[in-house]
Amino acid sequence: MAEDSKVRYSDKDLAEFRTLIEEKMEKAKSHLELLKSSYMNDGNNGTDDTSPTFKAFEEGSETMSKEANTQLAIRQEKFIRDLKNALLRIENKTYGICRVTGKLINKERLKLVPHATLSIEAKNMQK
Repeated sequence: MAEDSKVRYSDKDLAEFRTLIEEKMEKAKSHLELLKSSYMNDGNNGTDDTSPTFKAFEEGSETMSKEANTQLAIRQEKFIRDLKNALLRIENKTYGICRVTGKLINKERLKLVPHATLSIEAKNMQK
């Protein structure tokens, strides 16, 4: 049982995950900047169509897209926070260990969801 508590990813694996997470974080940050600039923008998309139907549609979709952008921005900020926490776990060498089962999270899962803290097994137990 004492061996079990030593379960962790090797430094080489951790370095690979760090690179993957840092790349994802860069993309996430630039995506967040795009979202922020699009909803900070006054919404003038250069549409000179004056048809009232088109205008009403434009304003409706503008409001909707502002809300959607805000939601996306909030999700993106949470994603960045999760990635930062994953980097901390790499520093602590606890990265990739399921917080419920204490087992290693499958590498393929971590490549798809690098901020995962639950193994599929633990995730299924929550359902």
